[in-house]
Amino acid sequence: MAGFMSITQEKIVSSMAARTFLSSLPIVPLPAAQGFLLAAGSFLLLVLLGFLYRRQLLRSGGQYVVFLAETGACVLLMRSLNLAYDGVVLLVVADLMHRYQGEKQSWLLVGAMFGLYVIANYNLAVFQGHVAPFDAYAAYYRPSVQAWLLAIKNGFVSVNLILFVSWLVLLVQNKHREKERIASLNRQLGEANRKLRAYALEAERMAETRERNRLAREIHDTLGHALTGIAAGLDACIILVDAAPEAAKKQLAKIRETARRGITDVRRSVRKLRPDDLEKLPLRHAMARMVAEFAESSGMKIRLVALGWPDHLREDEEEVLYRVVQEGVTNANRHGHATEVIVTIGTEPGRVYLIIADNGAGCSEVKPGFGLRHMRERLELLHGRLRCWSDQGFTLEAVIPAGTEKGEAYDIDHDRG
Repeated sequence: MAGFMSITQEKIVSSMAARTFLSSLPIVPLPAAQGFLLAAGSFLLLVLLGFLYRRQLLRSGGQYVVFLAETGACVLLMRSLNLAYDGVVLLVVADLMHRYQGEKQSWLLVGAMFGLYVIANYNLAVFQGHVAPFDAYAAYYRPSVQAWLLAIKNGFVSVNLILFVSWLVLLVQNKHREKERIASLNRQLGEANRKLRAYALEAERMAETRERNRLAREIHDTLGHALTGIAAGLDACIILVDAAPEAAKKQLAKIRETARRGITDVRRSVRKLRPDDLEKLPLRHAMARMVAEFAESSGMKIRLVALGWPDHLREDEEEVLYRVVQEGVTNANRHGHATEVIVTIGTEPGRVYLIIADNGAGCSEVKPGFGLRHMRERLELLHGRLRCWSDQGFTLEAVIPAGTEKGEAYDIDHDRG
């Protein structure tokens, strides 16, 4: 339209009909080239501002400024066209609808629509008397050409409206699809939350089961170890009470100390703490003290052979090694009725091993009971393994992975004498 007006104005000037043309206008229009450049520049500015507004690169305050600038460019464009066409307002309306985000911006949408309507309504008296209408330019041509020009103009106006309505339909469809997608995601989220709640309940039940198993292992290791030593010591006291009362008293004192330590360990196990000796002593001293006390209370001879003490072990690794030795010597006394046990601890690159061998009765077929099963569970938690076999007694071998260093080998003998 700007090109048509500029070309028509150039023809009017070249045909020496400018005076007649100006006499039909309320104002003097801009020169043809200047008017065309103003219209083209305003349109390019409008497109650029619309691009920035739709890209959502600006904060809420910035986008309002860009929208006001876009509205100003729209007014300038319509003014450069002498208000001959107001369809450019639809570009601004399309941008506004594109960024519309629901009820919170309803007041903004209504206000902007009303403002754009007032701007676009060039029939208002304030504008009507200060423009060069399109009909004045079309009147320069023959009536048959005027009819074609008006038909072309009305056709473009109709196409513009059709495109705008089609765009609105696509926008509504897109919003509807987005709403359905969000609803689907919400359903998936609800299903995921339901599964998470089920998993949480299952994890809680598994945690309860693990805690029960832990307490069972701890109580079995502490009480079983202590009570086995007490029972063996009392058997010795029954024999000594008449023949050697003083020796029986000493044996009873050792049994009392064993009972007290067992009670302390039970309390610590319930509170999920380590054995009392491990809380106070390094692993080698705690293990040596434990086998020494059991040897004194039970009457067995126990040798602790260290071929290399592991260094830099975690607390859980130390506790597992301690419990394996504790359970091994307890089983040797309780089930194997052994009189001598050899506990060997050593290190190899990447692993720590324990071997507990006794001279007890052994068995033809190893049937893992509560103690062996829980020893294996403790080791598997550390990615270790447990092997056992019966050959002139009973032998246990426990291995856990660890970064260790060789230590100085020494041999400790424990017996009741």
